[in-house]
Amino acid sequence: MKVNNHPKLRFTEFSDSWKSKKFKELTKINQGLQIPISDRYLDEVDDSYFYITNEFLKENSEKKYFIKNPPESVICDESDILMTRTGNTGMVVTNVSGAFHNNFFRISYPEYIDKIFLYQFLNLNNTQNQIKRLAGTSTIPDLNHSDFYRIKMTYPELKEQKKIASFLSSVDKKIKLLQVKKDLLEDYKKGVMQQIFSQQIRFKDDDGNDYPDWEEKKLADITKYYDGTHQTPKYVSEGIAFYSVEHVTANQFEKTKFISEEVFEKENKRVKLEKGDILMTRIGNIGKAKYIDWNVRASFYVSLALIKQNSSFSSKYLSQFINSTFFQRELWKRTIHVAFPQKINLGEIGNCIVRLPSLKEQNQIADFLSAIDAKINSVKAQLIYNQNFKKGLLQQMFV
Repeated sequence: MKVNNHPKLRFTEFSDSWKSKKFKELTKINQGLQIPISDRYLDEVDDSYFYITNEFLKENSEKKYFIKNPPESVICDESDILMTRTGNTGMVVTNVSGAFHNNFFRISYPEYIDKIFLYQFLNLNNTQNQIKRLAGTSTIPDLNHSDFYRIKMTYPELKEQKKIASFLSSVDKKIKLLQVKKDLLEDYKKGVMQQIFSQQIRFKDDDGNDYPDWEEKKLADITKYYDGTHQTPKYVSEGIAFYSVEHVTANQFEKTKFISEEVFEKENKRVKLEKGDILMTRIGNIGKAKYIDWNVRASFYVSLALIKQNSSFSSKYLSQFINSTFFQRELWKRTIHVAFPQKINLGEIGNCIVRLPSLKEQNQIADFLSAIDAKINSVKAQLIYNQNFKKGLLQQMFV
């Protein structure tokens, strides 16, 4: 059987067939070193090395370790490629220097293999799936040396590798810039919310006058709230949308499961979700709120609470306030932390305190924060588009 060693998408100046070799013929790997916590430093000291552990891979992690006198075999620089071999197997790291943990392989490669080309190959879906399959399905997956060496890599001559790597790096740079932009906007919104809801920033009316003082009320005193169905319904291929925690936390309501019209009508008599209401997570990832700004016909699971709209307050404002640190602290005090997953009882939600300005100031605050949300969502959409664009490129530019 003839093997196709040509990618679907290729730069026009190249036409040679790609070569295929197993990693055993191309690479050499070595494991890092396990250093006891008692021998690690939390701050950099003289003659110490940054200790690259799984902690380093966690998003927004600020914890760092440093060690002294590691053997030469576990010291890496920015030209090296590291890959996790156990636990969250297959995560690839480069452009970092220090001493690496026993959970990592360092992958050495010959001069005729471009570093970024190899890095991109390791991140391909096909390669990642193969790594995870070889690592096994035990509680803690573990990729051994011999299984890693079984992976086959198909590659062109170095000149073509470099051109592919350079092109994909430019896409990665754009993705990184969009990620930074999104993070900055989200941090800006957090800071602004803190100032608004602590009343360090106040809005004024059309005549430039101050609005009345804010009030504090329990949620139960201003509106009604309900939980969703306690029974997991029988899903159908098409019908009425059924929401759960994942829809609110991901702000993604298009992809959903469906329930029958009959089940919906029965649940709808008990509690009706309408445009202008708020859905809030109350089990698991507690306290994420979504203002329903579309004509909705859906039911929802017990893990969500429905907070009903009424004319005494702005639901858009309340959804923003629920996502603030002030309301989150209220929820935290009333959460059952010993439960798994964590949850807050429906009645306790009503005891949470809401800070309420006048209705006109509520509307101004809600519109201001919603405008920031629109910018964040726009950048998110660009980010997702470019991430998906890169996935498509990877599938077509590699064999």
